[in-house]
Amino acid sequence: MTCLFAAVAFAEHFTPYHVGKLKPTDSVLKVAVGDPAPDFELPGLDGNKVRLSDYRGKKNVVISFVPAAWTPVCSDQWPGYNLALELFHGNNAELLGISADNTPSQAAWATAMHGLDFPVLSDFWPHGAAAASYGVLRSDGMTERALFIIDTKGIIRFIDVHDINMRPDLGVLIHELEKLGK
Repeated sequence: MTCLFAAVAFAEHFTPYHVGKLKPTDSVLKVAVGDPAPDFELPGLDGNKVRLSDYRGKKNVVISFVPAAWTPVCSDQWPGYNLALELFHGNNAELLGISADNTPSQAAWATAMHGLDFPVLSDFWPHGAAAASYGVLRSDGMTERALFIIDTKGIIRFIDVHDINMRPDLGVLIHELEKLGK
């Protein structure tokens, strides 16, 4: 127990970058439930481009925007989704993870998390263009922590722009996905 407290104290003392308290949200949505989802084409970790419209008529899509690679909540959220991929696939859904980080940073981050089995896409350049089209690009250049469910017709069916400092409830997301099958 003493070692744990010593490790926490050490990490707090040597954290090189203090962000202070971040605003829970810092953007204005440009889309609403029932709107067609703005299309995008973004590079993945494998170098291939992924276009949202490629899933139209085939699969539902869950877009998970996260603020930044290497941050504590983001590094907890996506590995959790990775463990739950069967729940996404069982609802005919593909999960797309997007951040405004560049691909090399995302690749190093994904490797440090022992790999992610869903497409991780870079919205780095033009910086945050996909996030901006949904209205979830923050004034500091990060994206909001936001979830969008898009049905097979390309229509937005669920939006959660979440407190940037907190991990969204996976149960709520899966419940919303299950509604598409009913």
